Amino acid sequence: MTPSDPIRPRKLSDEVHARLLALIREGRLAPGDALPSERELMARFEVGRPVVREAMQRLAQAGLVEIRHGGRPRVAEPSLDVLVDQLGLSMQHLLTHSAATLDHLKEARLALERELARIAARRRTKEDMTALRAVLDAQEDARETPERFLDLDGQFHRTIAAISRNPLFESLCHGIFSWLRDFHVDFVRSPGQEALTLAEHEAILEAIGRGDADAAAQAMHDHLERAKRLYAPENLASS
Repeated sequence: MTPSDPIRPRKLSDEVHARLLALIREGRLAPGDALPSERELMARFEVGRPVVREAMQRLAQAGLVEIRHGGRPRVAEPSLDVLVDQLGLSMQHLLTHSAATLDHLKEARLALERELARIAARRRTKEDMTALRAVLDAQEDARETPERFLDLDGQFHRTIAAISRNPLFESLCHGIFSWLRDFHVDFVRSPGQEALTLAEHEAILEAIGRGDADAAAQAMHDHLERAKRLYAPENLASS
């Protein structure tokens, strides 16, 4: 785009979207507040119902507005998890069509979770270790239930991230695990890996419990390096 390019008129729904977005960004509509009704917005902006609905749907897709049946739309509560989940389809598209993106995601997960294990070993409390042990015990009990086993696998890693007391780390950890799981869940479920996963989780838990930051980081590194090999292209192609 150059300064000499012609200015093109925006769609009416774009203009309504921009004005509603300004109300939210400027704090005139706070999380939990109801937005004006469709009829009020139609009258205020002098537009038709389809225009208002299109603008509202865009806000909802961005996670800024919650649309509930039988009630007026409300400004959504800020949520890192919602933001991460919204990236899911785009990430799956990237992972399907870009081997480099998969490599980058694996590298990011390894670096992030290795450091999170180190942080957990330094900050863990008795309550943290009780919670982490409960997740691992539940995962042990779920060895014969693949879907539940996977859920608890992700929960184990997220519980470690939560020990950092940094919600951004926790949401990122959850997001990366979910994106990889959704990318090739059948291969992640390969029989025979459960016992090894549990043993590696146990080693991570014990190192964190001892407060040995270096050992915790190394145990997490070893665990995720094996996971990286599971997601190697040649393995995915043969699964």
